[in-house]
Amino acid sequence: MFEIAEIPTVLLSLGGMFLLGLLADIAGRHTPLPRVTLLLLAGILIGPYGLALLPEVFLERWFPLLTHIALALVGFMLGREITYYALRENGRAVLWLTAGKVAGATITVAILLFAIGVEPAAVLLLAGIAAATAPAAMLDVVKEMKVKGRFTDILLGIVAIDDALGLLIFSFLLAAVGAVNGDGGAAGAILSGLTEISGSILLGLLMGLPLVFTDQIRSGESTQAKVLGMILLSTGISIWLDLSPILVAITMGSTVASLARHYKRPFKRLDDIEWPVLLLFFLLAGASLEVGKLVAVGWIGAAYIIARMVGSYGGASIGARLGGAEPAVQRWMGLCLFPQAGVALGMALFAAQRFPEIKDIILPVVIGSTIMFEIIGPVITRRVLRHVKATEPGLVKDARKHRPIKTGRRSKS
Repeated sequence: MFEIAEIPTVLLSLGGMFLLGLLADIAGRHTPLPRVTLLLLAGILIGPYGLALLPEVFLERWFPLLTHIALALVGFMLGREITYYALRENGRAVLWLTAGKVAGATITVAILLFAIGVEPAAVLLLAGIAAATAPAAMLDVVKEMKVKGRFTDILLGIVAIDDALGLLIFSFLLAAVGAVNGDGGAAGAILSGLTEISGSILLGLLMGLPLVFTDQIRSGESTQAKVLGMILLSTGISIWLDLSPILVAITMGSTVASLARHYKRPFKRLDDIEWPVLLLFFLLAGASLEVGKLVAVGWIGAAYIIARMVGSYGGASIGARLGGAEPAVQRWMGLCLFPQAGVALGMALFAAQRFPEIKDIILPVVIGSTIMFEIIGPVITRRVLRHVKATEPGLVKDARKHRPIKTGRRSKS
């Protein structure tokens, strides 16, 4: 992967990035900015749009690999929120909030972009992309603040399932654009979306079962190697089969949390290695952001950003009311759902490839808005959690130890 002469530069860069991540972690404790936002800003600073301190090899070769690994780890950790016990406790609120947020973002973006005269095909595709979120940023904010409670349980539950629903909606809108353009691919697009979702869930279940059946292996390094190996293996298979790696990982985590006797072990062992991977991921994500695209988004991009924020907040609030959630959840949860990154970019690239005639609208808008959402989204989420913790201590409280995974069963781990 590297020339011999490049090794000292690569090692110096890696060491510098880890130390930069340490500074971001420390600064996040003493400033209003969460470490995710600080890492993204630091990445922009050292990237090609800043001081250009990073070797190109990191962005060209490492970032795509780290993206898949980081999202798989995040997906597996989120999977523990989707168990029978968790759904019994929060399922109604999670499902209504997710449906409300996804529908609100999609419909509001479609209405506003259509009203300002954007091409109908681009309107439908951007509306479908608006439903996606960035699970890594939100999970890290929760972990950084060391909080737990019903509010965070609902938040992480929404994050764990809304990308699947968003992918389904995007597939239907992609099919609608194909039908309007007369390319004959409408049925194929819908079938592709359904196949990706069902195939990802099935693969995640199949890959999670070996972790359940080998649950008696003693904890420690053996558990860590086993879980990490299965996660990486499932990620490779999902990419090979054109499935959703993060949905596969979420299903794996849910399977283990629901069925394994010592269900805490795998999640505890991943905690030891998750942050170094995410640190590099967020730094390289910041370095890879095309800051120049912010200027190119124009009125369409501004309208997309405003509509998505208004729609996400309003839809989540309505969903919370329908789901019988507490007033604080109705009032504040929608503000936590703004971050958007990898999944949205993947949708945009696919849409641009399928309909190249509108890629000059789709790509600048999604890339530019991603920069905004990734920088300001975690800041808003953190402020909301702090506010709810101060005003509603029953919904958000300190968790100095990792929150027990609620499956309704006892664990000997």
